[in-house]
Amino acid sequence: MDETTEQWSLPDDAKNILLERFKALKEKVILEVFTTKKQENPFDSLTITFAQALGTLSDKIEVHLNTIGDKKSKEYQVTHSPTVLLQPAQYKIRYTGAPFGEEGRSFIEAIILASRKESNLTSTSKKILSKLKEKRIIQVFVTLTCPYCPGQVINAFRAAIERPDLISAECIDGEENLDLTQRYNVSSVPQTIINEKTISFGFEPEEQFITELVSLKPQTELFTGGRTDLTQKAELDLIIVGAGPAGLTAGIYAARSGLKTVILEKSIIGGQVAITPLVENWPGFQQIAGKKLMELITAQARHYVSILEGEDVQEIKIGKHIEAITRNARYISKALILATGSVHRRLKVSGEDKFYGHGVSYCATCDGYLFKGRQVVVVGGGNTALTDALYLKNLGAKVSIIQLLDAFTGEAALVSSVNHEKIPVFTNTSVEEIIGTTSVTDIKIKNLKDGAERPLPTDAVFVAIGEIPNNTLAVELGLKIDPHGYVLIDRDGRTNIPRIYAAGDITGGVRQIVTAVGHGATAAVSAFEDLLHPYWIQKTP
Repeated sequence: MDETTEQWSLPDDAKNILLERFKALKEKVILEVFTTKKQENPFDSLTITFAQALGTLSDKIEVHLNTIGDKKSKEYQVTHSPTVLLQPAQYKIRYTGAPFGEEGRSFIEAIILASRKESNLTSTSKKILSKLKEKRIIQVFVTLTCPYCPGQVINAFRAAIERPDLISAECIDGEENLDLTQRYNVSSVPQTIINEKTISFGFEPEEQFITELVSLKPQTELFTGGRTDLTQKAELDLIIVGAGPAGLTAGIYAARSGLKTVILEKSIIGGQVAITPLVENWPGFQQIAGKKLMELITAQARHYVSILEGEDVQEIKIGKHIEAITRNARYISKALILATGSVHRRLKVSGEDKFYGHGVSYCATCDGYLFKGRQVVVVGGGNTALTDALYLKNLGAKVSIIQLLDAFTGEAALVSSVNHEKIPVFTNTSVEEIIGTTSVTDIKIKNLKDGAERPLPTDAVFVAIGEIPNNTLAVELGLKIDPHGYVLIDRDGRTNIPRIYAAGDITGGVRQIVTAVGHGATAAVSAFEDLLHPYWIQKTP
């Protein structure tokens, strides 16, 4: 163990948070840590130190150190270093790779679940899982910078705790374990493999994951929607759909106004900002990682309001009350704010769908680490594309930028940084086709000035050509939208339907973090005032 590692310790704020969380521990949890004898991997000593630090915070966490090649490693078939097993006498749960970064969240959650012998699955998930009769081996490939990954890992671990007789679950850091990454052709995370078959890419709602786990059929073959359990009901003053900057800010302002509020988020908290490598235009910070910024906003919001992840609102009904219906529950309120944001715009070229997860990516933060030292292209010329290109360059990837126009549309500061890094740029160029066998090997590009086409070798295509509004619920409700699909609102965040408000990127305009939080605050204040003085109720003369 080197001097740096010996001096490393948990920060005080992290200790305090963990001490509070570990109050939930009930029974002793054993962490079996496996490393090489000489600790050749730089993560070996850090994993040992981290595990031992956790052991000092609770007498219910016991750490055992082992060496790859010893009797215990052979017993548990551990071959990669570092590896951590959780309570292996009872459960088949392991981390192949260091449980750091984003996966620190799933690691702590797994320790608590194992200690309490509780899966925390919904009643519907437990019912589905009770039908399982055959063994399931789950492998979730992650990177330590992917904010979507911990949710999928927790899905797998909960299943393993619920059915320890048949289910094993493994979290694999794809960057540290390139042999496994190559074996399973992983180039996008989270990638979930069950019984040697790739089942899904990305984070999934719990019940969808459990259904796929039992059936061994991926979402495209199996899941067609439909609610499984509407027995839970929650009566509120305000429902906020979406936990990006707009939704979180709306939650803070609504709760401080005295409205009983819940925020429902189908995926991860933070929206697009959570996967932005660096934010340089947020007041008060010269530079801050997008994930860190959203953690700060989320921590503040949680003081005031409940934020429920994995709650995909499938239908909204408007009557005397407003109902938001998910797979798990029916939420009843007096008003609702749509803060559903936007989704990545697609290239719509041949090969894009085929190689999604195998070289086509929309998240440099999630998947960039898998392409260190390899050739990649970023498609786009705005702020996101330039930020992604700089991030990938910093990781050690060989980056080129392809854009339709003859000049970038991103901020001058980002353009200057790209020029300084001497990143090759193909202007007036389009991507016509994405080519490969099992993964991307080339793209066909076209010079828009002379029409010439040629292949360009690359291992990955990171698409960053803007977003389109996530407006499915808005359209189903009958909200007025503009020709580009954005919800039309007045200066107070009101839509054309009373008690329905909208905020953030779903409303178009200047789609920036700072404007999104302003929209969220405005919509929440308007909802509060309108519920006190309903403008839609005509007064009797």
